[in-house]
Amino acid sequence: MTMNDSLFWQKNKYKLNGLILLLPLLFLYQSLTPTFPPAWLSQQVGEFKIAPMPLDLNTPYTHHDDYVKDFMLIFEQGDIGNIRQGYVNIGPEALPLDILQRSENGILHGNKHGQHVHAIAAKSLTATDKLWVSIENWQGEWQVAKWPLPNELLAP
Repeated sequence: MTMNDSLFWQKNKYKLNGLILLLPLLFLYQSLTPTFPPAWLSQQVGEFKIAPMPLDLNTPYTHHDDYVKDFMLIFEQGDIGNIRQGYVNIGPEALPLDILQRSENGILHGNKHGQHVHAIAAKSLTATDKLWVSIENWQGEWQVAKWPLPNELLAP
């Protein structure tokens, strides 16, 4: 290394370190101002009025050996305390209960403002797939609703 190269590094290494120290501020700003796709039209599911909202428009990803897609379910009407269990999956039909209970994927969890879910999905989404929400109340009654997938989520 020549003297000029060494001198350049010695003069500018603090500027590079300062730049690296500023990068966490960029990530903090991005995490404090998230952008989500719009919520879908709400539907009545038993006593609940639910509007699903995907957290991104990316393809499903692997989570605990299943392909999943993250959603937030906004409960516009109904008391979520009346939900015994709730599941979400994406596919041509609602999955049976024994398949849904095999793992923690697909289970609704959250609070009164919204329920988060890792919806069980296939590796790629097709036009025949729908979003299925299955909810059981404390009396053992099941309500199932479906939403068509928007074109933005479908595989090209």
